[in-house]
This record gives sequence, C-alpha cells and structure tokens, in this order.
Amino acid sequence: GSDTVAFPIKFTPTGPGCYRCQIILKSSRDIRVYEIECVVNADTPDAQLEFLTPAYQTVTQEIPITNISSEDWRFEAVLEGQCFQGPPVISVPVGRTVPYPLTFKPVAE
Repeated sequence: GSDTVAFPIKFTPTGPGCYRCQIILKSSRDIRVYEIECVVNADTPDAQLEFLTPAYQTVTQEIPITNISSEDWRFEAVLEGQCFQGPPVISVPVGRTVPYPLTFKPVAE
C-alpha cells in the first residue's frame, strides 16, 4: 500500500512578492504543520542580448539577478554556444541584486 495522499492546493497570487501559508492537519492521534512559501516574480518578457565587437575583442554584459525570496540563492550556470564565458556558479543573498557577467570573446569575424 501507499503511504502518501494527494493534497491538491490552488494558488492564485495577486501580484509579485513572497506568499506564505501554513496547513495544519489534525487527527485524534497526530498533528502536522506544513509551511509553504511561494515567490512570484514580476511578469517580464524574455530578454535578448546583442553583442557587437570587433573580431578577437572581448565584450562583457552584466545580467542582474535579483533575489526577493527569504533564502539565499545559489545558481549553477550552463552556457551553450561558442565564445561565451561566465562564472560556473553565482550566489545571490536575500534582498540583493548580483550581476552575472556574461562574456563574449569571438575567435573570428
């Protein structure tokens, strides 16, 4: 038999921000408290970066990463495409904005 029970929750945020709630389940023998936190970011379109530089010259664009949650963030970056470089890991403390430096260094025209 299964020891799990599905407990569907519907979440309808009214705007960006951090939403918290508690779910308290009680029985005659047990009490359980589940804390749920949802972070909703502002609705923003996909971003595009355009790099223009002479051949063999490097250009760096800083991409701001803003943490509006209640916990520190640690990201691992996976870059796809030739000639792009950036740190493999970035940490963003609570309430801070940290720039991710994305570098383009062309090896030809």
